Amino acid sequence: MNNIEKLYREWRSLQPIDKALQRRMDQSFMIDFNYNSNHMEGNTLTYGQTKLLLLFGKVKGDALMRDYEEMKAHNAGLEMIKVQALDKERPLSESFLRDLNRIILAGDFYKLSNNGEYRYKIHTGVYKTRPNSVITFSGEMFDYASPEETPALMNDLIRWYNAEEPKEELSPVELAALFHYRYIRIHPFEDGNGRIARLMMNYILYRHGYPMVVIPTADRKKYLDTLGKCDEATGKMPFSGAHATLEQIKPFTDLISLYVERKLKYALQLAKGEVSEISETGIEQQKDPVESENVSVNVSVTVSVKENILHIIGQFPTVTVKELAKMLVVSERTIYRNLNDLRNAGKIERVGSDKSGYWKINH
Repeated sequence: MNNIEKLYREWRSLQPIDKALQRRMDQSFMIDFNYNSNHMEGNTLTYGQTKLLLLFGKVKGDALMRDYEEMKAHNAGLEMIKVQALDKERPLSESFLRDLNRIILAGDFYKLSNNGEYRYKIHTGVYKTRPNSVITFSGEMFDYASPEETPALMNDLIRWYNAEEPKEELSPVELAALFHYRYIRIHPFEDGNGRIARLMMNYILYRHGYPMVVIPTADRKKYLDTLGKCDEATGKMPFSGAHATLEQIKPFTDLISLYVERKLKYALQLAKGEVSEISETGIEQQKDPVESENVSVNVSVTVSVKENILHIIGQFPTVTVKELAKMLVVSERTIYRNLNDLRNAGKIERVGSDKSGYWKINH
């Protein structure tokens, strides 16, 4: 941790860095993080397809449209946590996590059962109503919190975080790792829990001025094995995992510290002009040749700016124009134009003042 703190102080001393460089770093992280975090959960988009989608709003290939929609929605979630993290007056809430789950999963959808015999509906933004568990590498069943336990454990988690953060007894890296582990042991939603754990870990780092980190999909086994070691230390009871101590999750904190240290060193090299390659994951070498805006495409993205706006304000009615622009990575002028179009079409209306009101969707 001492080395991380030293690197962090040096990183902060260089702020603000050149705007063009910061923009390139943000763009690279957006692609790397969205690709790796989603690919870890089974998304089939290649790095090149992800880049084409997020930079130019276009798609190519025969991947499932659901994978395209979730990649775009996950990026909206990334922008959402950045907006929330910078609002130091707004405490973390369960409602924010429910909104985040709705957004990254792009609404309710159906999933096929493990045995392939039936479909069931995933209700996004609400805590699970059926048990969820995993089969470990040893073939053993490992249970997360039950649906009955989940509301109380999530309440505990949020209260703990909001009380612990201002104490500053834990470093941001320790706080991020511990929140990730406690959250993942609850597994509160029917889907999207791994992605939310990594988003929230970066929410905490970003909130404290650290550069956000990518866990490469190539490290998936190491990442899961490390979480498994912590499970052995905390025990199988979900309550124990959801209230794990820093000592019990030391292997995981050490792993996250390595990623943070590596990212800080890399960011410092970029800021000092010692390296020019922006992507830190090495995934650039694996990309397919679909990186130019002029490339021909055979499928157009089905999620427009207007559809994204409707989806976000449906879950987050008090969202501001500035927040929408950041979430969707477009200009505020574009947001204003699309909001006016939606208003003129009678699809939305503003209730109350611009400052304290909220958006209402007309069905």
